Amino acid sequence: MFNQLAGRAGRNLLFALTIIFFGLPIVWLLLAPTKSVNQLSYDNPLSFGSFHEVGVAASNLFGYDHGIFWQWMLNSVWYTALAVAVALVTAVPAGYALAKFRFRGSTVILFTTLMMMVVPAAALILPLYLEMSAVHLVNTPWSVILPMAFFPFGVYMIYLFARNAVPDSIFEAARLDGCSEIGILMRIFIPLARPAIVMIGFFAAVGSWNAFFLPFIMLTSDHLATLQTGLQLLVSATGALGGGNLTAIQLQAGGVALAALISVLPILLVFLFAQKYLAAGQAAGAEKG
Repeated sequence: MFNQLAGRAGRNLLFALTIIFFGLPIVWLLLAPTKSVNQLSYDNPLSFGSFHEVGVAASNLFGYDHGIFWQWMLNSVWYTALAVAVALVTAVPAGYALAKFRFRGSTVILFTTLMMMVVPAAALILPLYLEMSAVHLVNTPWSVILPMAFFPFGVYMIYLFARNAVPDSIFEAARLDGCSEIGILMRIFIPLARPAIVMIGFFAAVGSWNAFFLPFIMLTSDHLATLQTGLQLLVSATGALGGGNLTAIQLQAGGVALAALISVLPILLVFLFAQKYLAAGQAAGAEKG
């Protein structure tokens, strides 16, 4: 009995410490836009400031550099949308073909796909930069969109779904009815694979939206920056976390915190839309049809 109580107390303590460790920074981020610089420095970190300070932070943020924040938001939206679209258009047919067809080199392609999933993204930055430089795409949106659209995880997830969750008998019946291979892919497989496709799209969107190092290296123009690199520009140019303010806009830590919160909202909305598919997609590749 004592051991059970001790074990339960230990689990509860660990759970509480985990919530405190990971939760306090999020609470601070939510409260930071409500406070002035002095309040952030001297008041209780978990106290609420005022809605007036939220308005001041928003005004300074949206007025920074003639509203460039909205340009960063638009850049992130269409970079991510195009990267996800290209990733799905390439990953779904590739994963389906690897699972349902046997051709020379298919094993090598699958093994290469698995290897690319474990290669750190930072290790590919230099060769990607050299490749984009060779075709004169550096400092263009395509230098960010095309590398982000390369999504081997999506290929492997579709491969697992097609191999384990969809029986070959369905496709054989369609072929006997005269359906073409393209028709089988578009009219049969893709509707069946919708949960897996949505899950892949979600993870591709999160990865593309949160990408920092790739656009930081590829893009030199502030007007082509994404929200993630824009946050870094805000911190360095405004002295929001200490140092000199290089602009006339008094954008401080509260404004940068507000920018960070706004940058999270699109992914949160995507998650709320896709969550019912995510639960189904997680188990899809593990089910035997």
